[in-house]
Amino acid sequence: MVTLQLQHGTVSSSMEHAALFDRLTGVYRCVQTGSRPGQSAADVAAVVFSSVCVRAAAAAAADCHDNSVELTYIGVTLVEKITSSLTSRSLPAAVTSYCTEILRVLFQDLDLMTHLVHQFQAEDQIISHLAAKTVSTCVLYHLHERGVVSPVWEQKCVQVFHSSPPGPELDACLWSLTEVLKRLVKGSHQEILWKLVSAFDSSLSALCSRFLPGEKTEDCTSRRHWGTTVCLLLDLLEVLTASSLICGAGVCLKSQRLTHIHSSALLSSISCSSEYYVKKRVLLLLKRAVLVKAGEDWALGEPLSTGLKHEHFNSDMSMLAQSVLTAVAADWLGSVQVDSSSFFGGSRRIRGDEGQKADCVMLRGVSLLLLKSVEHHIQTAGGTAGVVSATEVFGYLQRLWGFLKKHSGQLTEVTHLCHWVSLLFGEQDDDMMEAAKALLSIFLHHRQCSGLDDSAVLEAACASGCNPHCHFLFLLRSIAFDHSILLDFLISTETCFLEYFVRYLKYLRADWQGFTAACGRISMSDCLLSTQKPLTALCGGDTFVPTHKGGPGPVEVSPSVHPTGAEMISSIAGLRLVEYGSSDESDPEGMDCQDEPGTSVCSALDVKQEISGPSIPVRQKQYESSHSTGLLRHPNSVLERRPGGPSLPEQTSCLPLSARAVFCLSELREVVTRLQTKKLFPYNPSSLLKLLVQVETYSQQSRLSHFNK
Repeated sequence: MVTLQLQHGTVSSSMEHAALFDRLTGVYRCVQTGSRPGQSAADVAAVVFSSVCVRAAAAAAADCHDNSVELTYIGVTLVEKITSSLTSRSLPAAVTSYCTEILRVLFQDLDLMTHLVHQFQAEDQIISHLAAKTVSTCVLYHLHERGVVSPVWEQKCVQVFHSSPPGPELDACLWSLTEVLKRLVKGSHQEILWKLVSAFDSSLSALCSRFLPGEKTEDCTSRRHWGTTVCLLLDLLEVLTASSLICGAGVCLKSQRLTHIHSSALLSSISCSSEYYVKKRVLLLLKRAVLVKAGEDWALGEPLSTGLKHEHFNSDMSMLAQSVLTAVAADWLGSVQVDSSSFFGGSRRIRGDEGQKADCVMLRGVSLLLLKSVEHHIQTAGGTAGVVSATEVFGYLQRLWGFLKKHSGQLTEVTHLCHWVSLLFGEQDDDMMEAAKALLSIFLHHRQCSGLDDSAVLEAACASGCNPHCHFLFLLRSIAFDHSILLDFLISTETCFLEYFVRYLKYLRADWQGFTAACGRISMSDCLLSTQKPLTALCGGDTFVPTHKGGPGPVEVSPSVHPTGAEMISSIAGLRLVEYGSSDESDPEGMDCQDEPGTSVCSALDVKQEISGPSIPVRQKQYESSHSTGLLRHPNSVLERRPGGPSLPEQTSCLPLSARAVFCLSELREVVTRLQTKKLFPYNPSSLLKLLVQVETYSQQSRLSHFNK
């Protein structure tokens, strides 16, 4: 046995760096393969401790070499590897007890945690980050094993949060705490999470008060490390906000509410910050907070909300919404910076005929933040209709439209304001549904409290870009009236489409006349495929093509009389978007859980592919980060067709818009009914099917009424 004499981080002079490096790599390989090294646990612990402290010893002796840095790298990494392997329980029993003894010697006998947190302030950023990563893993291990927070780590972070300026040490503490909280949130460890957040509650509040004051001074933003530190703080705020979602009706600590409490200061930082990436990160944090989707990027699709809200939830959301509306009323939108689209490697040169492409992440973020704030303001304004006037609400929408036109030349060309939703959010399904749902709420509020008749309400809604009929029709047109895509939305957990769809269908059955009027306001000319233009001859030249004149106000429609949607559907009864014969004869044994009342979304997807054929989604979901961008969809663009999937029959593309819409809904009802019959729909769709049947009934009644006239 080799005995090492170690005193406060000094390295025995008899140990050569090369030999030490070889021993470390040997131990690492053993842990990686799940085998036990030949040395004793105490010897391995001594070697690891020597490597972690060798950098400090070399610096003290003014003999800093590259090999000492490498030793520190591998020593810190080895501790992280051992700890994470024990946490995941991926080692054999004999190796597990061996590694447990190594950690006991390191953290109890040699006090390794003190030396690791000391590396937080290392000038070498790699060492600082590796130390933070290793400490986080060790903290989680001790929390799970003994239920205690490392006092050394806790004291270090609390001290730094209270007093340290922007720099490596504060950055390492922020990253370390964020990583620990994130993994606890993902694992839904509510009790441990509450204990940990409680330990840092006051220090985190003090930290935010220092970095997010009401009015930020130029001295703070001009510091070299300020941008990096603030971004790490924003990550921590999002994790804290996400942690409040899993506490259910339990006690919510102040630090878990910091995003809402400091929402006004965060909005100010979007205007005052000198760094564009900081503005963007702040905006995305506020957007996720108002959508109650904090943590969606790293939660791996798992819903964080328990369905139960903590006692401060409603007041916090009201605080956030009111901060946004107050800022917008004070011309906050005029100070929001929107750069041109960025690409991997930086910005690209714009050709003369292309023009500037706006940063759609910023445009979508601002739009959703304002729309959801208005929606929440309406819903919580005393619970009484009319408390929030229609003039006030439409004033916010007009400000938003002015902001969008200022920063997007493409939206400037829009003559029908209701089109902007599908244009701006066309590449982000989840955001598009949230925007449509918020605008539907705003419209229904206006309809209830304005005192106008239905036609006047719809005309005013079109002038403000919030006619729900138009939004739904533009949505259908953007997906080429493909009912299978609506089915994708219905069985997906990534959007709020089901909630929006049911609410819209309830309104549609009460305002069929408004729906047909909206169809008359939307031109069919730009929703046909370029290759289908010659197909107008199939309709005898009597194609429904309303003409727009002027701005977003009333639209002049061609006076020609055209059949209603149901009328056209009855005339093409033999047409089908998809042939369902293969579904009827499918092998029951080839479908998992067919006879089970509750089946998985995957099973429903399998049957959908059996019915419609293998498909590629029309739009792939983009997870927005501070660097992601998107391009606005051109008003005349046509969605990519799905290879092997259903294609709209050429004859149906000559139908009036109302007929195509009802035909799409009819096809959706058929396929949902078929899936329900096979017990392969992921939830009970009875209410939805009832609404779809009612829509078809109203369409038929409209046809009969038109025929009798």
